[in-house]
Amino acid sequence: MPTIYEAIKKDHDEHRALLATIADSAKGKSDRKQAWDRFYHDVKAHAAAEEETFYSKLISKTWGQDAARHSVHEHQQLDDLMEELNGMAVDDDGWSDKFGKLKHDYEHHIDEEEDDVFTRAREVIDDAEIEGFGSRFLQRKSEEAGLIDEKRSDSLED
Repeated sequence: MPTIYEAIKKDHDEHRALLATIADSAKGKSDRKQAWDRFYHDVKAHAAAEEETFYSKLISKTWGQDAARHSVHEHQQLDDLMEELNGMAVDDDGWSDKFGKLKHDYEHHIDEEEDDVFTRAREVIDDAEIEGFGSRFLQRKSEEAGLIDEKRSDSLED
């Protein structure tokens, strides 16, 4: 089973590849829409699972509170932008500009997470303390994947 760091990094690598595919795709092409849908759903499930497993553990450490809060705040900002994009047609003139911002912000977020947050987390959280968190993350991500539409509907009602 992967560690929590390996599981999250694997997702990040897939997200980077999807972002590149979307950025390189022609406006309005079905491959852009398919890559966007895959990215949207995977990131939504990933972020929720990450917050419920990794960040919940990180926030229990004195140093981890600020890092976890910062990352969760970035998740919310990214989620808002993703919802805007999801409500637009991929061939809309403004879609590409918004996507460019999302791509930049998301890549910054995952680079910061991998470089800064993971490094510090490894220093303050003993491996034995988070053993099995990789599989917990993957299980929670799978469960979250089935809740995306329901959560989106609930959010739109608020």
